[in-house]
Amino acid sequence: MPSLHILSTFFGVAVLLALTPGPDNLFVLLQSAQRGWRAGMAVVLGLCMGLVVHTAAVALGLAALFAASPTAFTVLKFCGAAYLAWLAWQALRAPAGAAQDSAHAGDAARGGQGPAAAPQAELAAVPGLVRMVGRGMLMNLTNPKVLIFFLAFLPQFTDPARGSVAAQTMVLGLVFMLATLLVFGAIACFSGAFGALLQRSARARTVLNRVAGLVFLGLAVRLASS
Repeated sequence: MPSLHILSTFFGVAVLLALTPGPDNLFVLLQSAQRGWRAGMAVVLGLCMGLVVHTAAVALGLAALFAASPTAFTVLKFCGAAYLAWLAWQALRAPAGAAQDSAHAGDAARGGQGPAAAPQAELAAVPGLVRMVGRGMLMNLTNPKVLIFFLAFLPQFTDPARGSVAAQTMVLGLVFMLATLLVFGAIACFSGAFGALLQRSARARTVLNRVAGLVFLGLAVRLASS
């Protein structure tokens, strides 16, 4: 088990890294603005689930094998770029009201139909939120740079003298996930609140969709060319 000093230092570094602009927090920012804070939090949950998988891969030694295979790295990299390009295409061709999907429409249904409609609205929103969790997880897992980063970053905070390195790695991964959840969750809430104001205007929704599409496309090109 890492010492309290190591854990607190690691947590501080993880918070700073989560605050640094990158594909994941930009993804949360845009999805929250387009679809509301609930959808944004679902994306954050998916991203955190992806971090758990990356941490387990490092702890089990799978990440080292993956890093040694240029073919595996390239295949996963282009899968991630293709997924981002698909998201860009969907955003660019979306009509003005497309952001009002089931994850966002639940709020409108609860507000416009009274207390009796609330359970039905919540149930209607579940598939959309589950889809957003999957979207966040896929976004994280198809970015091989996250795995390589964890492979280089996590071992620096482990100490064989303090017990199993694999167990220490898993603890550090969970701490990193906690930092990510807190920072990205705050981004989702603030962006969702701001996006709710933009959603009142069809013109603003159109601009938001186009901006999201261009950002996703830029991230796809960046990942493919890395």
